[in-house]
Amino acid sequence: MRDTVMEDEVEFEEGEEPSFSDPEDFEDDISDQELLEDVLRERPQEADGIDSVIVVDNVPQVGPERLEKLKNVIHKIFSKFGKITNEFYPEADGKTKGYIFLEYTSPGQAAEAVKNADGYKLDKQHTFRVNIFTDFDKYMNISDEWETPEKQPFRDFGNLRHWLEDPDCRDQYSVIFESGERTGIFSNDVKEPILVEERPRWTETYVRWSPKGTYLATFHQRGIALWGGEKFKQIQRFSHQGVQLIDFSPCERYVVTFSPLMDTKEDPQAIIIWDILTGQKKRGFHCESSTHWPIFKWSHDGKFFARMTQDTLSIYETPSMGLLDKKSLKISGIKDFSWSPGDNIIAFWVPEDKDIPARVTLMQMPSRQEIRVRNLFNVVDCKLHWQKNGDYLCVKVDRTPKGTQGVVTNFEIFRMREKQVPVDVVEMKESIIAFAWEPNGSKFAVLHGESPRINVSFYHVKNNGKIELIKMFDKQQANSIFWSPQGQFLVLAGLRSMNGALAFVDTSDCTIMNIAEHYMASDVEWDPTGRYVVTSVSWWSHKVDNAFWVWTFQGRLLQKNIKDRFCQLLWRPRPPTLLSQEQIKTIKKDLKKYSKIFEQKDRLSQSKASKELVDKRRTMQEDYRKYREDALKMYQEQRPLRLQLRGGVDTDDLDSNVDDWEEETIEFFINEEIIPIGDLA
Repeated sequence: MRDTVMEDEVEFEEGEEPSFSDPEDFEDDISDQELLEDVLRERPQEADGIDSVIVVDNVPQVGPERLEKLKNVIHKIFSKFGKITNEFYPEADGKTKGYIFLEYTSPGQAAEAVKNADGYKLDKQHTFRVNIFTDFDKYMNISDEWETPEKQPFRDFGNLRHWLEDPDCRDQYSVIFESGERTGIFSNDVKEPILVEERPRWTETYVRWSPKGTYLATFHQRGIALWGGEKFKQIQRFSHQGVQLIDFSPCERYVVTFSPLMDTKEDPQAIIIWDILTGQKKRGFHCESSTHWPIFKWSHDGKFFARMTQDTLSIYETPSMGLLDKKSLKISGIKDFSWSPGDNIIAFWVPEDKDIPARVTLMQMPSRQEIRVRNLFNVVDCKLHWQKNGDYLCVKVDRTPKGTQGVVTNFEIFRMREKQVPVDVVEMKESIIAFAWEPNGSKFAVLHGESPRINVSFYHVKNNGKIELIKMFDKQQANSIFWSPQGQFLVLAGLRSMNGALAFVDTSDCTIMNIAEHYMASDVEWDPTGRYVVTSVSWWSHKVDNAFWVWTFQGRLLQKNIKDRFCQLLWRPRPPTLLSQEQIKTIKKDLKKYSKIFEQKDRLSQSKASKELVDKRRTMQEDYRKYREDALKMYQEQRPLRLQLRGGVDTDDLDSNVDDWEEETIEFFINEEIIPIGDLA
């Protein structure tokens, strides 16, 4: 290599510069866009500057003595969207005219100001109307003639709820296996899973179902794809490079995506909210950290979503995606918040600050009315736990009482359906491992204590204002609580480090129906109906024994499904029932009448399965018989060829007369060794 360099150097005379120019016939096939994309993005665009100017109307009309104060207020509001380089306040008769002009450094900042400040309520008499200066020309040049919008072709994706029409009411689930190389959709059956669809490399990481089960989301380097319908056709795709996390709105109208790769100061793209039906981007947001996902939390009906930043709670409304009332809530020290699953009520808590106690606040939206405030003292931490229907809120409060050592936990139970929202308290002095509400009821379960003395307690929130301890089981091998979606039944699981210990509990009389084990189980998933529960060992957490087992709600093992490098199983959610509470009560009342029909159907299914098994075995036997006849026929046809290859010697029957064989022993001289007797002495 050194010789080559020296040879190249001697081609130039002393003092002569080497030429780095391309030959005359050289063609450069790399575009400036590919080579300098990041630089060209910042290239100034040709413009006359007025794209960066906004007009703010409905500004207070003030005289010279109040003008400076007005300018300070305006600057404080509008400088949040970018640097203001110029401002002009037209005057007449010694007062401002009620509108102003502001100029930003870039058109993007001006557009952001219009999006966020238009409709801003300064006071009762003044609500800003904000437009970009060039909009005046655009609106003045609108044609007086109506142009009919172009008709979009209808895309038929089939019945997106087809799986609900299964005559046997089978639920579906997705399975990722072979370390993510294959993804399958199965229908759950008592005997064995029924394959619905299977595809290689369907997703690059994992999958997610939408809240009502309509869509299956798959992850790809370039974005998200949504699938649905009977054949799982692609319904929509959202381009978001490097996407890692997603979240659906409860109404399935919007999807939120997060990518750590794409974000600029001018064009926020770390978090994007998309319209699922149209595929359009609704709005982008910056994101400093994705540690606590989801960043945005949705109200139960999808009308509002909120995010928390330092000392601020920002609540947005759909479909505009703008701030509710054009301003955020300033809440000094806010630590966490959560929406009610049944109402547009938001709960948040603030820690202690010097002599001011910690507090939990319940706020009605969109009125922002505080419906309950609870002051708390000596607080270390709080966790908010809503019951599925929003009937109760449990605030788990870790406290350090004065004059004592260690942490005491209080469960502050808010009765949301009662007047003035009364609060009951349950105190526990042991460390808390897990807490979980019964989804459709008024009971909750708590795992507490230290290993190996872990206890589980069941409480009932009664209507008379009391909370009753129903039952406590001691010495449980559990670190997680999994309630059935329909309530009453639960699984106490000792996942991962506890080797997969399982206890199936009926909380109606607090009896343990069965104790079992799925060694090294990492996940527990209930089906939407509460009839079946799956335990699994994921390849993502444990590299051996990867499988998923299907159990009944009583703890009877139905299946052991071993999948090569099994990764993930997710049940397909069901939408809320269309039946009224009265109809459900009637069905439960007449359950015995229906149970006879189902029992008869089960017996028919079993006899049908037996008949299918017999038919299958007969078919296999017939296939073998036919194969054997064909093999014997071919063997006979090849006999002349065997005789020819073996010099006319018939070897077909050599093994048939073993009894007539004669045995003959032959000895071979191998070697001779002479050892002198003297050497042995």
